[in-house]
Amino acid sequence: MKIENCVAVVSGGASGLGAAVVKDMTKSGAKAAILDFDAENGEKLAAELGDKVIFCKTDVTDAASVKAAIDRTMEAFGAIHFAVNCAGVASPKKVIDKKGNPMPADFFNRVIQINLVGTMNVLSLAAVEMCKNTPTEDGEKGAVINVASVAAFEGQVGQAAYSASKAGIVGMALPVAREFADYGIRVNTIAPGIFMTPMMAGLPEKAQQSLAAMMPFPKRLGKPEEFAMLVRHLIENPMINAEVIRLDAALRMAAK
Repeated sequence: MKIENCVAVVSGGASGLGAAVVKDMTKSGAKAAILDFDAENGEKLAAELGDKVIFCKTDVTDAASVKAAIDRTMEAFGAIHFAVNCAGVASPKKVIDKKGNPMPADFFNRVIQINLVGTMNVLSLAAVEMCKNTPTEDGEKGAVINVASVAAFEGQVGQAAYSASKAGIVGMALPVAREFADYGIRVNTIAPGIFMTPMMAGLPEKAQQSLAAMMPFPKRLGKPEEFAMLVRHLIENPMINAEVIRLDAALRMAAK
């Protein structure tokens, strides 16, 4: 699909990879809705990018909150063509801690709710609106891009909850793409490695260098704009569907 004059909803769009996507979308001539719980950064980015962008304070775990954001996007822009699911948390916790205590059930559930259930809430509600779009010559009406992680394949110690949530996103890639094929909506997934997000930027320089040294090539952390480049290509290339694409400089995570 052509990005120009289309509308994207980007969960987690207030910072990091999501913010890079929002910026790239508007640069390519699209409008965007930022769906994020971070009102301060979300409103700041929307103001910076002007009338092409709106901010909707959204709890992705709450279907009603997501529905309100989707409705507001439709009121503001009249359509939704793309949904990019960047919202997520990566809090580490071992299944059994040093004192012999098990991981609290509410911790595991929170990670699953935000990363996995939140992804489903956004993609399903956005896709309902995509189905109303006028199809392209190929019959295409929209595109969904979900964000997993290399941890879906090589989860480290302490990433049981995170890896489970991201593996769930990988697992639903094909069945959702198969279902949405009947609606003219493509569904793809990106599994990023280590990127220079605000969380990474807050680490000491020595820690950043250590992480960069793990990367086979290029030997540096990924740039958010490189993630946005892949999002753009997945939208523009109509033959890519039901794929899970690693964006990781050939990184394979160690156990610890």
